[in-house]
Amino acid sequence: MKQPPRKIDGAIVVEWALSGDIPFGWIPDDSGNIVAEIFGLAICQYKKSGNVYRFSCDADWETEQDSVYRSIEEAKAHIPAQYKNTNIHWRKMIEE
Repeated sequence: MKQPPRKIDGAIVVEWALSGDIPFGWIPDDSGNIVAEIFGLAICQYKKSGNVYRFSCDADWETEQDSVYRSIEEAKAHIPAQYKNTNIHWRKMIEE
């Protein structure tokens, strides 16, 4: 997995993190079966929006879950419990 695209679901990527070879976590269905593995986290913002979104993404940077927050700091502070035991190293998006 590599750096995310500049936009995910139409939102501009501000900061992002990769899990490496082992996912940050998994998304189960109602029966407990794994339906998605989360390898990337991205904090994004839509133009003209005061909110930020934290996207939980698969290995291809496709969004599996999202949550809305008032700030980048709030998005980082409210990482889902299933990811709390992982080392999340946030990186700022660099324009190419």
